Amino acid sequence: MNGTVSRIKPVLTTGSIVTTSKNDVDYIVTEYGIDKLRGRTVTERTKALIAIAHPNFRDQLTYEAKKRNLIV
Repeated sequence: MNGTVSRIKPVLTTGSIVTTSKNDVDYIVTEYGIDKLRGRTVTERTKALIAIAHPNFRDQLTYEAKKRNLIV
């Protein structure tokens, strides 16, 4: 998609299948950083994922997270 769509999304696409629970995920790595998610709260996980998303999408992801009351 050449940088026009973020791979880190506020919600899954309808019909998506999840094979790994959030409790199984330890580290997430993108070309913009790495962060440890295990043991963090939903708010902490949300902020960490936004921080390692492509910079062009961080504002939109923050907006969506606030809209869903995931962050303040």
